[in-house]
Amino acid sequence: MRTIDWVDGVIEIIDQTALPGETTVLRLSTVDELIDAVRRLAVRGAPALGVAGAFGVALAVSTQPDPTRAIEAVATARPTAVNLARGVRRAAARVPEGFDAVLAEAERIRDEEIASSVAMAKRGADLVRELCGERPKLLTHCNTGALAAVEIGTALGVVLELAERQQLAGVIASETRPLLQGARLTAWELRRAGVPYRVAVDGAGPFLMARGEVDAVILGADRICANHDVINKIGTYSHALGARAAGIPFIVVAPESTVDEETPSGADVEIEERGAAEVAGDLPAANPAFDVTPASLVTAIVTESRVIRP
Repeated sequence: MRTIDWVDGVIEIIDQTALPGETTVLRLSTVDELIDAVRRLAVRGAPALGVAGAFGVALAVSTQPDPTRAIEAVATARPTAVNLARGVRRAAARVPEGFDAVLAEAERIRDEEIASSVAMAKRGADLVRELCGERPKLLTHCNTGALAAVEIGTALGVVLELAERQQLAGVIASETRPLLQGARLTAWELRRAGVPYRVAVDGAGPFLMARGEVDAVILGADRICANHDVINKIGTYSHALGARAAGIPFIVVAPESTVDEETPSGADVEIEERGAAEVAGDLPAANPAFDVTPASLVTAIVTESRVIRP
């Protein structure tokens, strides 16, 4: 399943806000439409955002005489995930060579992310076997499948690889507040793949770990800092604390494009604060979209090329 692509001069995405009720393909023909899709999370997930950013440059070049401001608007549509701006920068570097060069670079980024998912799935599955033994029970958070990574996925790619090897007992998908990417999107992908799963409220994760119902936590990242602090969907830090208390591995799976050597630590990352309406209607609310998990709580980071043990 390919969830974002360039088709006949426009960007096609599966609208993640419509799932699981409807599988809707959106055709984004303007930069404004792309930015809106990014901000309202119709397309989300670090690798997919990198691809969206690169295709956004192609869209800007193909539709505007001077694409400079449109390209910058795409790069800053969401501030926390490093892949979006990185994908924009790579494609934008080819602008002087013309549209064909920009599109070729964007498609190269897409293909790299797909290849990364394949490599991470195999490396991550081997690591889970090493750390957990046969048929582990895993807990994951947010959505890290094809919806987030063009095809296959990061952490969910590892889950699917283990299931294909018949080396997985089952998955707990943390619901992921406030937009339920786990309960809506991860559950949808696991059901399509025939993988046994249960959905749990976010706050139940650490208790389920303490009760022995989880052998490892495995999830993705929107940014990995130079010191290996992990920036990921809000709720990740709680699961990391639960894993440490339960004495089980906490594994992050993310492509090299998510590793940000230019940002020293999580303290240097702007954390996106989303609107109160997503949480509490017209009540005042604290709604950070991401949190910071210190490297000291991370057992391993799996990329397409290496396993990092902070």
